[in-house]
Order: sequence, then structure tokens, then C-alpha cells
Amino acid sequence: MKIRFLIIGFIFVLLLIIGLRFNKSEDFANGKEGNMKLTSVFKNGERIPAEYTCDGDDICPEFYVTDVPKTAKSLVMIADDPDAPVGLFVHWLLYNIPTSTDKFSAQDLPNGAVEGTTDFGRIGYGGPCPPNGTHRYFFKLYALDKTLDLPSGVTKRKLEEEIREHIIEKAELMGVYSRH
Repeated sequence: MKIRFLIIGFIFVLLLIIGLRFNKSEDFANGKEGNMKLTSVFKNGERIPAEYTCDGDDICPEFYVTDVPKTAKSLVMIADDPDAPVGLFVHWLLYNIPTSTDKFSAQDLPNGAVEGTTDFGRIGYGGPCPPNGTHRYFFKLYALDKTLDLPSGVTKRKLEEEIREHIIEKAELMGVYSRH
């Protein structure tokens, strides 16, 4: 009887670990942290101002990029929330950002940049709007060794498949938000 409970307990812990692994905000890719920096109107780990959420104007904050690797051919932004009740929730996909870009937002897309489909079911930025508690929002910028041949509207899964083997460097910015 004890062995049965140990086996069930072991299976439960194993499934929990596997579930946590797939729900982590860490990406699938081995993007090397380097000199490239991503900043915005909020600092890493700080609260995202309400104007950039569903409680405000739901506009995209401006992002600033520095120290893009010289060998990079394009940049990709993936913004998601690992704390959503349904699991990882995609808020923005932007790809083929020119490497010469030093600032951008969804309201001021760089020439040639293309947006993907979010988990809101539409193309473009969707701001934080957590149903409860404080959520973390990860904005991940990847420098790639190629420009992507993808149409507008691709999903995160398709975008990840395309960039997996082409990441040179990664920069990340995390903001938090909770509704009052």
C-alpha cells in the first residue's frame, strides 16, 4: 500500500515539474545574454504604468534598444505573461525589426517590422489585464542572424520555430501589473 502511494506521489511530483517547465517564462531558445539592452518607461521588475494596460489607454509602451550585435540581421520581440490562469499568454509578437532600430512601440512600428497574432486572437499589442493578482510580463528581444520570411499574423509557436536556430543574443525586460 505504501509503495502505491509513493508511486502516485512520485508521478504527481513529476507531472508538476513537467507542467512548471512548460509554463516558465524562460524561452525555448538558448539566447545568449550579452551586451544588448532593452529598456522602457518602467525599469526591470517594476510596475507597468496603468496607461499601458486595459485599465488605461491599452497602448504599447515605447521600447529602447542599445548594443545590438553587429552580426544581427533582424530583431524579434515576444511579450507574454506566464502567470495567466490559462498558462503562458501572448501579448505581442513583432518580428523583422531592423537592427538599426533604437526605439519602437506598436503605435510607431519600425519600417519592415511585422506583427503576429496574440492570444487575444488579433494582430497587434494587447496590454496587461490580469483577472486577479499580480502578474509578470516578460518582454524578450532577440537578435537574429537572418530576416524572417513570414507573413503578418503568425502565432508564437510558428515564430519560435523560425527563430530557434538563428538567435545570436537575447535581452529581457520584466514588468509587473495588478488591477485595483
